[in-house]
Amino acid sequence: MTNRPSSYDDFPLPVDPSLAGGSAAGGLPPQPPEPPAPTRPRKKRRRVIRWVVLGVVVALIASGGYVFYNYQRFVGGVTRVDAIEESTTEDFDGTAQNILLVGDDHRPDGATDADLAKLGTEADGGGVNTDSLMVLHLPADGSSATIVSIPRDSYVDVPGYGKNKINSAFSLGGGNDDPVGGARLLIQTVQNLTGLTIDHYVRVSLLGFYNIADALGPIDVCLINPVNDPYSTLNLPAGVSTLNAQQALAFVRQRHGLTNGDLDRTVRQQYFLTVEARKMLSAGTLLNPFKLGNVLDAVSSSIETDSSLNFIDLATQMRGLSADNITSATIPILGTPTIRVNGSDLSIVEVDTASMPAFIDGLVGGPTAYESAVASAPGEVTVTVLNGGAADGAAAAATETLVSLGFVGGTPGSTTPTATTTVQYPAGQEAQAKAVAGVLAGAAVVESADVAGVTVVLGGDGIAPAAVVEAPVAEVPVEEEAGTTYAAGACIN
Repeated sequence: MTNRPSSYDDFPLPVDPSLAGGSAAGGLPPQPPEPPAPTRPRKKRRRVIRWVVLGVVVALIASGGYVFYNYQRFVGGVTRVDAIEESTTEDFDGTAQNILLVGDDHRPDGATDADLAKLGTEADGGGVNTDSLMVLHLPADGSSATIVSIPRDSYVDVPGYGKNKINSAFSLGGGNDDPVGGARLLIQTVQNLTGLTIDHYVRVSLLGFYNIADALGPIDVCLINPVNDPYSTLNLPAGVSTLNAQQALAFVRQRHGLTNGDLDRTVRQQYFLTVEARKMLSAGTLLNPFKLGNVLDAVSSSIETDSSLNFIDLATQMRGLSADNITSATIPILGTPTIRVNGSDLSIVEVDTASMPAFIDGLVGGPTAYESAVASAPGEVTVTVLNGGAADGAAAAATETLVSLGFVGGTPGSTTPTATTTVQYPAGQEAQAKAVAGVLAGAAVVESADVAGVTVVLGGDGIAPAAVVEAPVAEVPVEEEAGTTYAAGACIN
């Protein structure tokens, strides 16, 4: 560091040539110097100001250069694939965004035996089944986030391949041999299942997860019950434990010994992401240049994204996000049955597709046209009732009740089983739907392109139209917010 003079008197002052000993040619004889004018305090103040301004400029340049350097280093390490169809790609321009987060067991190029030993795996090529699937929803203002998990065994329609577990879609589309085809088929499958448009795509391997966890440092988790699982090698007591990277990986991989198996593992992953986000957004990471650089290096070298994902725009949209504003939820399911496929038993997760629209609307916000609509008079509404899980004859009985309340009844029928009673309506019939919802307290209300008019789907929740009402109410009862927010220090199974 350069030493500064101890006082500004150590700086030489300008000297008038006429006072510098003897006379200048043709000048006057030397004269005694006059007392200096009282201007030095002003010069001292100007010098102090110049030092302060210089320091601020240097600090700004240094910090700006550091940020620029880190960003360039980060972007340079990310692998890009053309995963998103250009026609569906949107910029982070103040609109809501959906990012598909994918985790699988593929072995990244260059992974060493030492790397694989950290994971408890071998150099066997790994697998490309996407055992971790989440959609990260960011609203337009970026002040909150919702993580929607899709269990890996969800039995769904994979375009071109019929019914399959959703974790096979990436492999069916090409997998490691064709990561673009694999990503696109997986994205199409998720979009068809959830009704959400996927705007961006992020994929990470097991080794990538380990490296990110290692860079972030020890993570505290809290368990309600102790675990000792030889399959994942996780052995933890009840209460708070501090995990290293290897334990963190085992924590999110464990499913044996958990009450709900893979469904509980999904909860583990949601919980862990919230804990990681809280640590990533903490001052201990953001204000530590060395640690932040290590974390950025670990993330960039571990992820694969679509070609159009702009990290600066993403960071700008998420600037107001905190870990306390992250909500987690799992898609609605009907159960985990074992079915017979090609002569063999197959354990699956049966998705409640009928409840999916209401579930998604509950997470990302309902249609504004419905919220502002004024309920129609019952006589102006034709409503069809379908049985999706209620007792036999329930659709006909509900139709009779609705007719007695003044509605025009359609032909009752049956449909795909569902756990949740819903009022479905096509765009433009918000007022009619609101009238029907007024006599079905607790039913979900969703816009659907699959119905031509207002349709009530009776689920297994027992909700049915009230037999005696004074008049249809104008507003749907407020439902509890879907999803779970994990507060700091929360404990899970």
